[in-house]
Amino acid sequence: MLKEADLSRIAVVLVRARNPNNIGAVARAMHDFGFSDLRIVNDFAMPLEGARSAVDASAVLLAATTHASVAEAVADCTLVLGTTAVGERGIGHPLLALSDAVTRAWANLDGNRHGDGDAKVALLFGSEKTGLSNDELSHCNLLLTIPMFQHADVRHPSMNLGQAVAVCLYELVRERPLLRASEVVGPAMAGEQERFAVLLAELLEATEYTRHHPANSAMADVRRLVLRLNLGRSDAPVWMGILRQALWKIRNG
Repeated sequence: MLKEADLSRIAVVLVRARNPNNIGAVARAMHDFGFSDLRIVNDFAMPLEGARSAVDASAVLLAATTHASVAEAVADCTLVLGTTAVGERGIGHPLLALSDAVTRAWANLDGNRHGDGDAKVALLFGSEKTGLSNDELSHCNLLLTIPMFQHADVRHPSMNLGQAVAVCLYELVRERPLLRASEVVGPAMAGEQERFAVLLAELLEATEYTRHHPANSAMADVRRLVLRLNLGRSDAPVWMGILRQALWKIRNG
């Protein structure tokens, strides 16, 4: 399962992006999918004021870092994935489908989990008009492409920058559904499960279930049934409260 901390180890690098609105769309996609590390490579200062108007994107944009070169932007990354529409240019790197590239990205991060815990993977996106240059692609370990429908009137179809980033980030989280810290619940302790089993047995007795179904009402059977429920630590007291309330209502009318 994917943890929020894993998302911070993936950097989105925009190289020569020209349109602040596109940068805003990228930031919005990053925010929506839980990513926060935005890096911008450009040879001039970008007017991000317009981009910051993107809904919910301000935190990502305010934390974005600017870099003078691709080399500087990816210096702390152990894997650099470049995006390309391919076209007719010669590709001097392994070219993967998006799904395969995502698998490689997570494998790289998992491989560094017990080593360099700060290692990151970079996703490079080129300018809206020309994509990544051959020199920029030379910084990449692998290239990925998003499969596109081939139109008869368009020789090399490509996606809008914001859309391309959104598709890539979606694929990253789709492979590993996000597991938030609040959802990490340990199993109930044996003592809690035993108390739950005792309460359940009392409820079965109070409702006369045991009289009608004696074959599966023995305490050992009830205990095995409870253990198969795999109660979470935070769920056990809730269920015990429900059983106590049901018992009180039965006994007191």
